[in-house]
Amino acid sequence: MSDTISFELGSAADRPPNRFQVNPVNGNSRKTQSSGSDGPESGSEVVAGTGGAGEDGPHEVYRRLTNAEGELLEDDTFDATQMLNQHQPRQQRQSIKSSFRDKDKPSRFKDLQTTTRFQVDPQNEESDESNDSQEERELLDNEYDTKYGKSFRHFTREALPRLDNYRNMMSIQAAYRPTLDELHNATLTGKNTHSLTRNQDPEAGIMNGVLKFGWIKGVLVRCLLNIWGVMLFLRLSWVVGQAGIIEGFLLILTTTAVTTITALSMSAISTNGVIKGGGTYYMISRSLGPEFGGSIGLIFSLANAVACAMYVVGFCESMLAMMTTFEWEIVDGGVQDVRIIGCITILLLLIIVVVGMEWEAKAQIGLLIILLVAIADFVIGSFIGPKSDLELSKGFLGYNATLFKNNLFPDYRQEKGGVQHDFFSVFAIFFPAATGILAGANISGDLKDPQKSIPKGTILAIVITTGTYLIMVLQCGATVARDATGNLSDVVNGSFAFLDCQPGECSYGLQNSFQVIELVSGFGPLIYAGCYAATLSSALASLVSAPKVFQALCKDELYPKIVWFAKGYGKNNEPVRGYVLTFIIASAFILIGELNLIAPLISNFFLAAYMLINFSTFHASLAKPVGWRPTFKYFNMWLSLLGAILCVAVMFLISWATALITFVAVLALYLIVAYRKPDVNWGSTTQAQTYKNALMSVQQLNNVEEHVKNYRPQILVLSGLPNTRPVLVDLAYMLTKNLSLLVCGHVLRGSSSQKYRTNLQERASNWFRKHRVKGFYALVDGEDFESGTRALMQATGIGKLKPNIILMGYKTDWQTCDRKELVQYFNVMHKALDMYLSVAILRAPQGLDCSLLLGSQDGWKPSSEVPRTLQPNESSGDLQAVDNNARNALGGSIDSLSRNVSQEDRNRNQLVHSEQNSLKIVKTSSTSDLSFIAGNQAKDVSGMPDPLDTKSANLVNNSLRKSKLKHDDPASLYKGPGGTELPKEVLSDLTLFTRKRSHAVIDVWWLYDDGGLTLLLPYIISTRRTWQTCKLRVYALANKKAELEFEQRSMASLLSKFRIDYSDLTLIPDITKKPLESSTQFFNELIKDFVVAEKEGENGSSSRATLNEDEALITDDDMLAVQDKTNRYLRLREYLREQSTKSDLVVMTLPMPRKNIVSAPLYMAWLESLSRDMPPFLFVRGNQTSVLTFYS
Repeated sequence: MSDTISFELGSAADRPPNRFQVNPVNGNSRKTQSSGSDGPESGSEVVAGTGGAGEDGPHEVYRRLTNAEGELLEDDTFDATQMLNQHQPRQQRQSIKSSFRDKDKPSRFKDLQTTTRFQVDPQNEESDESNDSQEERELLDNEYDTKYGKSFRHFTREALPRLDNYRNMMSIQAAYRPTLDELHNATLTGKNTHSLTRNQDPEAGIMNGVLKFGWIKGVLVRCLLNIWGVMLFLRLSWVVGQAGIIEGFLLILTTTAVTTITALSMSAISTNGVIKGGGTYYMISRSLGPEFGGSIGLIFSLANAVACAMYVVGFCESMLAMMTTFEWEIVDGGVQDVRIIGCITILLLLIIVVVGMEWEAKAQIGLLIILLVAIADFVIGSFIGPKSDLELSKGFLGYNATLFKNNLFPDYRQEKGGVQHDFFSVFAIFFPAATGILAGANISGDLKDPQKSIPKGTILAIVITTGTYLIMVLQCGATVARDATGNLSDVVNGSFAFLDCQPGECSYGLQNSFQVIELVSGFGPLIYAGCYAATLSSALASLVSAPKVFQALCKDELYPKIVWFAKGYGKNNEPVRGYVLTFIIASAFILIGELNLIAPLISNFFLAAYMLINFSTFHASLAKPVGWRPTFKYFNMWLSLLGAILCVAVMFLISWATALITFVAVLALYLIVAYRKPDVNWGSTTQAQTYKNALMSVQQLNNVEEHVKNYRPQILVLSGLPNTRPVLVDLAYMLTKNLSLLVCGHVLRGSSSQKYRTNLQERASNWFRKHRVKGFYALVDGEDFESGTRALMQATGIGKLKPNIILMGYKTDWQTCDRKELVQYFNVMHKALDMYLSVAILRAPQGLDCSLLLGSQDGWKPSSEVPRTLQPNESSGDLQAVDNNARNALGGSIDSLSRNVSQEDRNRNQLVHSEQNSLKIVKTSSTSDLSFIAGNQAKDVSGMPDPLDTKSANLVNNSLRKSKLKHDDPASLYKGPGGTELPKEVLSDLTLFTRKRSHAVIDVWWLYDDGGLTLLLPYIISTRRTWQTCKLRVYALANKKAELEFEQRSMASLLSKFRIDYSDLTLIPDITKKPLESSTQFFNELIKDFVVAEKEGENGSSSRATLNEDEALITDDDMLAVQDKTNRYLRLREYLREQSTKSDLVVMTLPMPRKNIVSAPLYMAWLESLSRDMPPFLFVRGNQTSVLTFYS
């Protein structure tokens, strides 16, 4: 509808009918309308008519314009352009105003007369032109009134830019934005049938009642609790004793560098689009693809589950140490007590998380308060100083400059187990204290705004915890000695002898005691509480993270048998099944014990996740897809790469053995996902990099000069849909497999919708995937076969990746088809040779077109089963007729298609078969044989799965992937209509080039030097696995019979220099000999329908309309001009029948179709003479440039 509205009021007879006819509504106009009711206006659709009808008219208008709730209908298409500038007398000029001010008050329309949607008031008869112009301007100003101001979409098919149009939800997308066909094609109307209200957030309803966390409670608190672990209280003082203050600072800052770089990389990924549930797994899988994401997601979930057990055991050991001071025990005061306390603790934690995330968040806040109080207790205690001589004797001296100076530098010692510590060993022990930075990201699905919360909360948590570690290092180094005896008598005597002891003999001090933090604190029991809070909070975070990540992994079905765990419960979609699984795993490890051996592996698993997060950011920045637009700008691709390298280095520093185990585990899980090929498309950077690499390679290929040694047969095969001519595609792929380019060309007659084209692309891709053919599918529209094929030959390929051979099927019906089709087929060969393309033509004894023989091979309905929509300029009768024709045409059974007779016999027997089966069978015509689809078939769109419908595509791909049948079994690849099994003879014909052969024979008739392509192609076939035992027999023409022996030696020498193995070499000496009379009669029988005495064009009376007819005729002059060639090919036919009828494949040089010398039927008669009643026959004609060389 036009946005600029001009009204035209004229007689109804001069304008098309409007959807709403507007009439005057006051008394005078009713009289006028009443008196003219028999005229053209009486056919109007909405009439504010005479008498009693005057009361019902307004309500009828209202009813048509609104729904039951009084809202304006979406599909109101009032055509304002048909209302303006109408040629009525000036006294009938009218100004039109919108009167629907309040659609929610229908009662208003009962009382007022101004009740049509457009109120029409008669104007003064003496009004002048200026008044009319003013009224029209007022009309345009008033058109966008209160109601239409909110409903601009009534004036246009276009959709305004809205958030809803870009959601990754197919139904929403379909509801708001019209398709290109609906906008571009005037005959299609938008089917906006969805009931969703515009400008409504479709996720708002889902979010109602769901608990979502902000950046403080959701990310900051969790990261603080996870980073402040047991290391803070039990190992930090020991690190200071070993590394000293300076190297302790360096060690902490190195750790922080790794985690900060990772946090920056994670911030970049998390701000590049909406982050859903799954945290680490979601970010890596959507960035690097399902292979990396799936492997990391699985080991990260396992690592969190085992880490939960490790933290609980840490809590148990702290609890046991406190119980020992009070001489309490449950069973043995050792391992059994740890197991009992651990199982009870993890059960309580499970109950907290199962009850709900709200309770878990409250528990985390409580634990954080305890932890902060414990840290404050330590800081305050350091300023208070030693509170007793006992604390002094244990090495706590208070702030002391001499002590600070002594503790500045490292003092690495050997442990009792014989391990000599250095910077890296201490670093490896301390690093797990910083591995909690993913705690917030792992619950990304429970965050209000993950894009803002994850960067802000994670980076702030790293800053706070790093500052805390550095301050505590300073305080420990300035207040506590490295060694102390704990001897009270030395303190009483006023000497510092308690500080003089040999390493290993002292029990107290930074190097020897893990209770230094408690010693320094103002109130010791608070440190125990801090230890409990640190361990329990970390255990709680791990217990939540593992199931959340695992649930997201299960939803994507990357691994088999785990989708059961994807189910969520409650408003928050809680992974209760995952909680129980994590509880079982953690309980098992608590009962097993020996967690000290597993701790390095857990750290390595976390580091592997960090590494891939960093690498994801680097890879995205390197590939530079257009979709990589993170709002977080404080990252650098090379810094991310450095972070990934540092993570790998730290993995090997912690334990080279566990690092190798981690890499093996990631690789194994990666290969599983890669092998299963999950049907997901997440727009990963690996996809972007693949495109970038391919583009760079093609560009580099343009700079490579061509050389005969690097010649590759790049084939454009005119197959149509690959599943219609599988034998032709199999031959082409056998020539190009792992070697060069294969393109299956398909010409559609007339135009077709994009939906149908996409549908065909999907079907071709599925066939390629099922048959493991690496090729491309090119689809073009053409007025006819010739124009479409010209477009294919000229436009297919890019740069040096262009076809240099065109492979066609032999036209078996050339004698009976339309003469125009015959000429077009012949002209395609001319055009190919004009473009310096080599030409190959394959003839199979049983024909090539299997579209009627085979059922649906790729999961799609055959066209006969597809409901067809009404096309433009068609009636319902046309639609029914087309459907009936399609049903009849495809009604033939398998039995009606003979398997063991030649194509010609099949054509001759069609009438008999049709009488027996009472069904019409479509013979192999030029349309089907030349990669055509009929025009009506091109319109069979509606019943096909929508190319955008991922569910339909998934069903097809999953069925292909889950098929347990062996790929090489032809019965699994080819089925008859309805999925019926095909006879062995048919399967044998369909697998002509793919089934394994023993003792096969290929006859090569290298008649003319075309550059060697006639010899090269059969050689390539002989190198393939299924034909590698075959023998090559070479036949060539001799120049002189007297020099036969010399020429044979020359040819043998040439073949040996080409390094082509052959079993037999034969030279034909008497090719110029006159053919037998039976051969001549056979040839004359072939062309008898095309022979005329003289063409019309020779009388000068030809027109352009008869040119095609003339080209499909043979005159006596034509016959005389090429009589020698005809005799030569008939003589060759006699040799072929004598030598090659038992061969498995015959390859022969294609006769050259000379322009303006040889007509189409004469040329086809030559090919028919050579290939009739022969084994599979391949004609080949090179482009007269060498494809073989004997130079190294």
